[in-house]
Amino acid sequence: MAIDSLAFTPWSALAGGVLIGLGAGLFAVLNGRIAGISGLLGSLLQPGGQGRAEKLAFILGLLAAPLLWGMFASVPAPRFTAAAATLVAAGLLVGLGTRYGSGCTSGHGVCGLSRLSPRSAVATLCFMASGFATVYVVRHLVQGA
Repeated sequence: MAIDSLAFTPWSALAGGVLIGLGAGLFAVLNGRIAGISGLLGSLLQPGGQGRAEKLAFILGLLAAPLLWGMFASVPAPRFTAAAATLVAAGLLVGLGTRYGSGCTSGHGVCGLSRLSPRSAVATLCFMASGFATVYVVRHLVQGA
């Protein structure tokens, strides 16, 4: 594997990681809740949930962040190489996985691992292994055939 030194941006990646950790930590300290995005979004879609205002503010912050970034720096244009049906199927499978896994990458991978949760460690290993296997199958077995 080679890293394109012109496209490698360690400082912005580090800043993004710090902001993710800070946001998740503040959400836990100020609200006593885990910042699992799938759980937050799912609870917003259910009527009568508690803490709807802060959950909505957190989700809106996620959506507003790239818009704010675009005001100060150029944002790379998204490039999709998969067909629309493949992207929809992938999104549905991720949603299904977060329901069966009782959380998503942010809930388990960011918040759960930082709390040293064994359940989150297993979940993170499972979704990372699934992602690695999927990329291998699609890139080397399906496209290579």
